[in-house]
Amino acid sequence: MNKILVSLVAVLAGIGSVLPAMAQEVTGLAASPVIIAPPQTPLAETIKQGLSAAYNGARQDSAAYTEAQRLYFFYGARHFEPIWLSTAANGEVAFSESAQKILKLFERAESEGLRPSDYLTPDLDPAAAKGDPLKLAALETAFSGAALRYATHIYTGRIIPSSVDANLDIQPKKLDDAALLVQLATSPDPVKVLAALEPTHPEFLALKAALATFDDSKTDRPAQIATGPSLKPGMSDPRVPALRARLKLEPVDGLVYDDAIVEAMKAFQATQSLDVDGVMGPATLTALNGGVPVTKSDIIANMERWRWMPRDLGQFNVFVNIPEFRLAINRDGAEEYTTRVVVGTTKNQTPVFSDNIRHVVVNPYWNVPSSIIKGEIAPAVLRDPGYTDSHNMDLLYNGEPVSPWQVNWNMVSNSNFPFRVRQRPGPGNSLGQIKFLFPNKHDVYLHDTPSKSLFSRSGRAFSHGCVRVENPMEFAGALMANEANISRASLEAMFGPNEKWVNPDKQIPVHIAYFTLRPNADGTLQSYGDIYGHNAKLIAAMGLSKPAIAPEIIAEVNTIVDDLSP
Repeated sequence: MNKILVSLVAVLAGIGSVLPAMAQEVTGLAASPVIIAPPQTPLAETIKQGLSAAYNGARQDSAAYTEAQRLYFFYGARHFEPIWLSTAANGEVAFSESAQKILKLFERAESEGLRPSDYLTPDLDPAAAKGDPLKLAALETAFSGAALRYATHIYTGRIIPSSVDANLDIQPKKLDDAALLVQLATSPDPVKVLAALEPTHPEFLALKAALATFDDSKTDRPAQIATGPSLKPGMSDPRVPALRARLKLEPVDGLVYDDAIVEAMKAFQATQSLDVDGVMGPATLTALNGGVPVTKSDIIANMERWRWMPRDLGQFNVFVNIPEFRLAINRDGAEEYTTRVVVGTTKNQTPVFSDNIRHVVVNPYWNVPSSIIKGEIAPAVLRDPGYTDSHNMDLLYNGEPVSPWQVNWNMVSNSNFPFRVRQRPGPGNSLGQIKFLFPNKHDVYLHDTPSKSLFSRSGRAFSHGCVRVENPMEFAGALMANEANISRASLEAMFGPNEKWVNPDKQIPVHIAYFTLRPNADGTLQSYGDIYGHNAKLIAAMGLSKPAIAPEIIAEVNTIVDDLSP
């Protein structure tokens, strides 16, 4: 009994504080006047004894003590009466009507991308507890644990993001466990209470619908075009007839990659955010063949990532999807503007997190991160002491420029290296003419770039972690659509040698996200490459399938997940 109660306390410790409406209905129990009502039945007395033992047995400065106290107060305010068990006229104890409805929901957990076995555990057996007050008390608390576990999983996900990868800088949303338990036990429709916790974003709902109809053995994919060399105008290839059929062109004699195919290919590439060059290269061939094959595990993993996202993305927001190499501005759920982006390399990954754009900086300085000073600039200066001058850079000591010729650059690996490097505004500045700031611990932001050629690549993972925007001034104009005194024209009028900061009246939510599946308008799923391996590692952490990643990575992930998963 004690062990089960302590386990429930541990579950509660990992959850903390339901939706704003619930938070308003039930205030913090520990902050309210504490009223412990005496138990009035033998079963209630048993529950009190077990909770009291967990409460008094925990160290007073520990999270376990705080959560045991909250649970003790919660049941104490109810005379320690159970909320999931009911007693019939003949004395038989069984699950209440609310509990039975929730049990049916547990049975259907697969439709949510969850596992019924996580909730329908062996200790939820009323028959095994019949006539034994101690076991009945344990049954009561075990059901509370299962209900809270399900609620947590459906609201904020099964897996803690940072346990999969440190670059997933997402804080799990919090539930008010006491308020939720009261609502579930007293609501005539507890299923509706739990259903209200799942994400409401249309993309999540489309993934859930796709999961309901998915059949691994009948993946809907077009007739496959065979692999081979890239095809350019005028080339001959035996794949041309199949390609004409795939592009719905009239059949003709011959194997020439003619003008009709080129134009049809350009139209197809435009719909897929590919290079519109009419050439059938590897990326275009993959898209023609339906993209990377979609599995049920992929759908469930992407549903999980939607549970990690903020419940409200903002009425007007910026959404960057790393695997898609694309940025979008959304208003009221509709895409208002989009452009290509360059993201971090696999070595210097762009982190996944949400924040708010607070500043726009025109003619920005580039304050070079210490990792780049150490890994790139110092070696370059050691080869050529004039490197910083030739790249329009200042070496700063206590904010003042000093000569790079007077510095021992071999000291750069020393943690006490006292110098900073800053690149001045100008045509060659790595941030281009404008950057969009949302101050964060990763020192990551959106910005212009002088390296425009990279946007023509299908795969665009080339930066040190920041997000480079292909059409930054178009983006700036769209971003400032709600600002009366800021426009693209007013920002362009500031171009020059001096850095200038502009502060919008309204902060704009920005979400740096990682989705390898996104629904199209017709309900089909568009797949994108798992460039950082986050999808494969999440699939492994969720126990969905064996991923194609190194065993040592899997072992590390599984160890962390075992320790941190709620």
